[in-house]
Amino acid sequence: MGSRKTLPALAEKGEKSAYVCQVIQRLEKLYPDAKSALDFTNPLELMVSVILSAQCTDVMVNRITPVLFKRYCTVWDYARADVGELEIYIKPCGFYHSKAKNIIGAAQKLVVDFGGEIPRTMAEIITLPGIARKSGNIILYVTYGVTEGIAVDTHVKRLSQRLGLSAHTEPDKIERDLMDIVPREKWGKLNYLLVNLGRDTCAAKVAKHKECALRGICPVVVEVAQQYPIF
Repeated sequence: MGSRKTLPALAEKGEKSAYVCQVIQRLEKLYPDAKSALDFTNPLELMVSVILSAQCTDVMVNRITPVLFKRYCTVWDYARADVGELEIYIKPCGFYHSKAKNIIGAAQKLVVDFGGEIPRTMAEIITLPGIARKSGNIILYVTYGVTEGIAVDTHVKRLSQRLGLSAHTEPDKIERDLMDIVPREKWGKLNYLLVNLGRDTCAAKVAKHKECALRGICPVVVEVAQQYPIF
C-alpha cells in the first residue's frame, strides 16, 4: 500500500505528536541499540561510507571499505588520490565515477576550508561534494550528536507515508513534516528505527503485518485487520 491521508496525517499537531511518540516508543523497545549499519572507525570513514551508500546497500559498502580504508587512511590521502585508482576500489558500489569525484572533492574541500575536519553545521557540511541534507543529518548526528534535521532515505520516506506521518513524496517536505511532530531529541535516532523496521518487517513490496511491532496503531495494519477479521 502506498501513501495515504490517514487519520493521523489529518489530525491536529498535538494528536500527531502523541501518535508518533507511540511509534517511537514501540520501535525503541524493539530496537534498543538502533544505529548505522555502516562499518567505520572515525568521522572521515563515515563520510566516505555515506557517499558510497547512495543507491547502494550498506552490506555492499561494508564489503569494500576494509580494503579501501587501508589504502586511504587520511583526508590528505583522499585529497591527493588518483580518481582512476579510487574508482577501482569503489566500483562495486555503483555510480563509481561520480562517487570517486565526490570523495576526492569533499576531501579537498575539507583540507582547504575546514582544516581537514568534518564541519559541525548543516550549512557547512552540505557544501561538500556528494553530501546533501540526508547525508549531512547522518554524519552530524553520528559524529557530533548534532540534530539539525531528520535523515529521510527510502525507508523513512516509505514508512512516513504508510504511518500517516506525511502525505508528501519529496524528502525535504517529509523531513519538515517529521521535524514538526517528532521530539527533537529523537530526530537523530528516528532514521535508524524506521530503517530497521523497513528492512525487517515493512518492506516496499511485502509488509509482514502480523509481525509488525506497530500492529494496533499503524493505519495500514489496522485497515488490513478491519478488512480481514481473521488477520
